[in-house]
Amino acid sequence: MPNMSERFMVVPVAHAEESAFGDEPDGDSVFDAGAGEERRGSVPILRYSREPNKYGDGNPRESSPFINNADDDKGTLYDGKNMALFEEEMDSNPMVSSLLNKLANYTNLTQGVREHEEADEDEGAKKQTVKSPQMGTFIGVYLPCLQNILGVILFLRMTWIVGTAGILESFIIVSMCCSCTMLTAISMSAIATNGVVPAGGSYYMISRSLGPEFGGAVGLCFYLGTTFAGAMYILGTIEIFLTYIVPSAAIFKAEEKAEEADALLNNMRVYGTCCLTLMALVVFVGVKYVNKLALVFLACVVLSILAIYAGVIKTIFESPVFPVCLLGNRTLQNHGFDKCMKTEIIDNVTVTTKLWSLFCKGPELNASCNEYFTINNVTEIQGIPGLTSGVISENMWGSYGPAGMLVEKAMPSVPASDSSQDKLMPYVVNDITAFFTLLVGIYFPSVTGIMAGSNRSGDLRDAQRSIPIGTILAIATTTIIYLSCVVMFGACIEGVLLRDKFGDSVKGNLVIGTLSWPSPWVIVIGSFFSCCGAGLQSLTGAPRLLQAIARDGIVPFLEVFGHGKANGEPTWALLLTAVICESGILIASLDAVAPILSMFFLMCYLFVNLACALQTLLRTPNWRPRFRYYHWTLSFLGMSLCLALMFISSWYYALVAMLIAGCIYKYIEYRGAEKEWGDGIRGLSLNAARYALIRLEEAPPHTKNWRPQLLVLLNLDSELSVKHPRLLSFTTQLKAGKGLTIVGSVLEGTFLSRESDAKRAEQSIKSAMAAEKTKGFCHVVVSSNLRDGFSHLIQSAGLGGMKHNSVLMAWPASWRQSSDPQSWKNFIETVRETTAAHQALLVAKNVDSFPHQERLAEGTIDVWWIVHDGGLLMLLPFLLQQHKVWRKCKMRIFTVAQLDDNSIQMKKDLQMFLYHLRLNAEVEVVEMHDSDISAFTYEKTLVMEQRSQMLKQMHLSRTEREREAQLIHDRNTASHAALNDKADVSPERVHMTWTKDKFCTERNRNREPSANMAVRDLFSMKPNQSNVRCMHTAIKLNEVVANKSQGAHLVLLNMPGPPKNRGGDENYMEFLEVLMEGLNRVLLVRGGGREVITIYS
Repeated sequence: MPNMSERFMVVPVAHAEESAFGDEPDGDSVFDAGAGEERRGSVPILRYSREPNKYGDGNPRESSPFINNADDDKGTLYDGKNMALFEEEMDSNPMVSSLLNKLANYTNLTQGVREHEEADEDEGAKKQTVKSPQMGTFIGVYLPCLQNILGVILFLRMTWIVGTAGILESFIIVSMCCSCTMLTAISMSAIATNGVVPAGGSYYMISRSLGPEFGGAVGLCFYLGTTFAGAMYILGTIEIFLTYIVPSAAIFKAEEKAEEADALLNNMRVYGTCCLTLMALVVFVGVKYVNKLALVFLACVVLSILAIYAGVIKTIFESPVFPVCLLGNRTLQNHGFDKCMKTEIIDNVTVTTKLWSLFCKGPELNASCNEYFTINNVTEIQGIPGLTSGVISENMWGSYGPAGMLVEKAMPSVPASDSSQDKLMPYVVNDITAFFTLLVGIYFPSVTGIMAGSNRSGDLRDAQRSIPIGTILAIATTTIIYLSCVVMFGACIEGVLLRDKFGDSVKGNLVIGTLSWPSPWVIVIGSFFSCCGAGLQSLTGAPRLLQAIARDGIVPFLEVFGHGKANGEPTWALLLTAVICESGILIASLDAVAPILSMFFLMCYLFVNLACALQTLLRTPNWRPRFRYYHWTLSFLGMSLCLALMFISSWYYALVAMLIAGCIYKYIEYRGAEKEWGDGIRGLSLNAARYALIRLEEAPPHTKNWRPQLLVLLNLDSELSVKHPRLLSFTTQLKAGKGLTIVGSVLEGTFLSRESDAKRAEQSIKSAMAAEKTKGFCHVVVSSNLRDGFSHLIQSAGLGGMKHNSVLMAWPASWRQSSDPQSWKNFIETVRETTAAHQALLVAKNVDSFPHQERLAEGTIDVWWIVHDGGLLMLLPFLLQQHKVWRKCKMRIFTVAQLDDNSIQMKKDLQMFLYHLRLNAEVEVVEMHDSDISAFTYEKTLVMEQRSQMLKQMHLSRTEREREAQLIHDRNTASHAALNDKADVSPERVHMTWTKDKFCTERNRNREPSANMAVRDLFSMKPNQSNVRCMHTAIKLNEVVANKSQGAHLVLLNMPGPPKNRGGDENYMEFLEVLMEGLNRVLLVRGGGREVITIYS
C-alpha cells in the first residue's frame, strides 16, 4: 500500500491557561517533558496536514516536529475534546475519518506489464506517483477477453471440426464449451465483485477463496495451462507460416507421401524452437512493446472475423472460385496438377495431363495405371457452393474415421479390387483418428481467455462493475460468433473441403481463407499476427503468475522464481516458462497440445465455480458480492460441466491433471507456509466440524469406538518452558495421531496481568508439541491458584462430544522435598476430580526416562491387573504397540491370586478372555498368601504417621522438615532427649534455625510440664491399623512387582483411589511411593468407571 501523504505539525497557541487536551492538568500532558517556560509562552497543539510528507517515506525523522514522541511511526496523537473517551484506544482503533482517508488514498498497483522505475534520492527511495487506473469496461475487459478468446483454433481447426463432427454435433460442442465458460464467468464475477481484487486475477481469487492449498494447486495448473497455450499459439504460428505463407521454407521435405506427417512435425519443432527463443527474448528485453502491440493484434483478429462475415454474405450473390477435384468420390490433393482431367485434346491430339502421370507409370495413353484411376471418372466440384446452395443438408451429420481414412464425398463410385496402393496416391486423408471427445478437447482452448479481464483488475477504473459486464458480454459475443461460424461454414463450404484440414484440395489455401473476402490473404496474415500476439501474451502473463505464486511463499521450492531483474521482471520464471513451453513445442502437433491445456484450464474453471458455490452455501459473513445474478446451483452446474468436459476430452489427461493438482495440494499442506486468508475451505471445515460435534453429542461412544481422548496436564517452569516434554512423546506414542489430544497448563494470577505470559506459554507448549510430533490442541488457563485451574481444565476442556475422557499427568517426584505441601495436595485433588468426572487417569512416574523417538529393543510391557476397572490396563499396551517405538515389546499380564483362589483356573480363564479380546499376551498368576505383618511394615507406617502428625503441628520450611524427620528416627539419642524437653512448639514461636544457645533459651523460657505433651504424644502414638494394612499391601505388592518386572520397559499398575477422609492424603502419597519403589518406568492407571474394551465384534 502506498505511504499515506499525511503529517502532523506542532503549532503554538497563545492561550497558556488551556492545555492541549482541554482541562487536564499540565503534568499529564503528552508534552510535559518540555520546559515550563515554554508552556507559559505558548502551548503546542497538533494540526493535521495533508501536504506531501517531505521525508519521502511517510515516517518522521530526527527533525520531526514530534519532539518527545518515542513511537514516531504511530502519529496518532489527537487534539480535541469530543472523543476524549476513546483517546486511549486511538492507536489500535483509529477514528473513522482517518480510516476513510486512508482508504481514499489507497491505490492499487497496476498489474499491466509496466517498468518499475525507481530513483534513489537522499536517504529514501522516492517512488513516482502511480496514476490512478482509468480503463473502462470496453477497453479494459471486453476487448482483451475478445482477443484472448478468439484465436488459433477458430482459424486453423474450426472448419475441420464442423466437417468432421457435422453441424449438429459441432453446435453441441460449441454450446457445451461456451456454457461452461459462461457459468464460470458468472461465478468469477461474483468472486471478483466481493471486495477489491488486487493484481493476480484468477490465482488471487481462488487462493483467497479456497485457501493456500487449493490456491497453489489451481494457480500452478492455471500457470501450466497458460504456458501450454503459449506453445499452442507458437505451433499455430508456425503451421500458418509453413503451410500457407512460405511452404518452400520447410527444412525437412518428404520424398514419399507416407513421410509427409513426420516431416511436418520436425519442421514444426525446429521453427517452433526458434520462434519460442525469439519471443522469449522479446519478452525479456522489451516487454512494454508487447503491451503496445496488443492493439495491433486485436485489430488483426477483428478484421479477420469481419472478412469471414463479408465472404459469407458475398457467396449469396457470387461464389468464389475454388474448384475441388474428385476421382470417383475421393478428394485429390491439388498440388501436382493444374487441370482436373485425365486427358485433354490439344491440336486434335489427345494427350495425358499431369494428373495422369500421378496415377500411371508414364505419360503414354497405354501406360499401366492405378486400378481405381482407370475405372472411375474425374469430376470437378465447387469448393464454396455458397449460402443458398443447399449444401447445409449434406454437412448436417458427422464423418468420423481412423487416421489414413480417405476423405470422400457421398456420391457413387466404382470400388477397386486392390486398395493397397491408395496410401501412396495423392488423395486427401485423415491425419489423425477423429472422434467426438477428441474434438471437444481440441476445440475447448478456443473458449479460454475469459480471465483476461480479471487479470487486469488493477488497471480498471471500477473493477467491480467492469469485470462482470465486460467478461459476460465478451463470452456472449464470442459464443454468437462461434455458433454462427458453425452454421455458416456448414452452409457455404463443401463437406470434403471442410474435412480437408490443411487445404490440400484447394492448392494449399487456408480453408477458412477461401471463404473470406476480399482475399484469402486477409485471414492468413490476420491469423498469423493474431497467433504471434497470443503467444507473446502467454509468455508475458505466465511468468508473472508464477512469480505471484512464488512470492506468496506457499510452495517452498518455487521461491527462487519470485526473484527477477531490478525492475521486477520475472527472469527466472520466464526461463522456466520457456522450458515448459519447449516441451509442448516438441510434441509438435497442435491437435495433441490442445487437449493438455484444456485440462489445466478446465481444472482452474472448476475451482472458480467450486469457490463461488462454497462461499454461497456457507453464507460466509464476508460474502457480499455486488454482482447479484449468481446462484450456487449455477456454480455447481458449471463445476459439473467442467468435470464432465475434462473426462469427455481425455480421461487419462484428466486423471494426470488431477494427480498433479493433488500432489501440489498435499505438498503445500505438508511443507507449505502457514497462510490464513479467510478461505472458504476453512469455513467448510468449521461447518463440517460443527455438524460432526452436534452428531457426536447425541450419544456417548460405544465401547467398540472408545479410545483414550487425552487431556495432558503439563507443568511449566519459571521460564514458561515445558518441564516434562517426554510426557508429550508418550502422548504421541499412545495416540499415533488418532483421536483427541488437549495439552493444558495453568498459570497462577489474573488473566489481565498475565495475558502475555499465557500467550508465551501457549507458544512454548506448541513448540514442544511440534518437536515431539504431538498432534492436538493447546489450552493455557490463568487462575488464582493451580488447583482451581486444573479443575477448570478437567471440567471444561473440549467441546460438545469432542471432550477428553482420560487425563495424563506426571508423578510429582519431589513431593517429599517440596517446601509447599500444596503441590502434592493439588495432585490428590486432581485424582479426586477425575474420578468424580468419570474420567480415566494415567500417571507416569520417572517420565523423563520414557523413550523419545528411538525404538526400544525387544522387551516387555508388564501389566499388573489387580482390580478390574474397565479394561483400560489391557487396551493401553495394545495402543502403544501400534507405534514404532514400542512395536518390538511383548505384553505380559500379571494378576494376583489370594489364598482361596484357584490360580490354575484363573490362568486358563484369563488366557481365554485375552483370546476373545484378540490380544496377544503372556499370562502369569502371582500367588500372594496372607503373611504376618512384619515389624518393618509397622515401623514404616509409624514413621509415616509421626512425620505426618508433626508436619501438621509445625509449618516448617524444607530444611527443618528434613531434620525433624531425622530426629524421629534417632529419638533415643541425646539430641532427641533435648528436643523432648522443649517447651511451647506453637508454630509462631519456632525458630527456623536451631543453635545450641537458642535451644537452651527456648527450654528455659517455657518449663510448663504440659507444653511438651504434644511432642511426647508423638513418640508414644501407635500406628493406625488401617494404615498398617495399606502399607503391608503396598510393600508386599511392590516386592512381587519388583521381582517380576524389574527389567520391563514399562510397568502398568492399577492406581488405588485416594482416601475419602482428606486427613490421610499424605499417607496416600506414601503408599503410592512405596508401591512404585525400585521401578524405573511406571504408569499408574485408574479407570473412568466404564468398560473400554469388549470381546464382541
